[in-house]
Amino acid sequence: MQPRLLPLAECPCARAVEAVGEWWSILILRDALQGFTRFDEFQRSLGIAPNMLARRLKHLTEAGLFERRLYSERPQRYEYVLTGRGRDFFPVVAALVAFGNRHLAPEGEALLLTDRESGRPVVPGFADAQTAQPVSPDNVTVIAGPQASAAMQQRLAIVATRHAVAAISRE
Repeated sequence: MQPRLLPLAECPCARAVEAVGEWWSILILRDALQGFTRFDEFQRSLGIAPNMLARRLKHLTEAGLFERRLYSERPQRYEYVLTGRGRDFFPVVAALVAFGNRHLAPEGEALLLTDRESGRPVVPGFADAQTAQPVSPDNVTVIAGPQASAAMQQRLAIVATRHAVAAISRE
């Protein structure tokens, strides 16, 4: 289900939020990326109500992040296996872990990302694939893509004007 307003419907960020849903979904995906696949595993890990978990898993499956597979016929039981799309969500989870550790853990880190082979702590970063330069609000902006509507182009023209005014103010 896509957002109803056109500028939101064509925004990749809005589309991603719509696909993921809400915070329970992010935590379900976090657990799946750690290897959980079964309803009872998710429920035990999260303490989420069964009806809420069922709705979130259904939504994530419909959004193409999970594939539902039968693993027991009697009784019928399904597991939820990440698709390629679901596995592509990993950098988002890693960024949330890094952000939480950096800004929201005054008592210290309770969870670390580490290299599987060496055990060395890993601090995720986001870099341009061509130049390996960090991607940040200081060196990246958004522009209209080839499929941008007139409304999106107008919105981005306002953004460009604000950036230009800010650059002149800094001089």
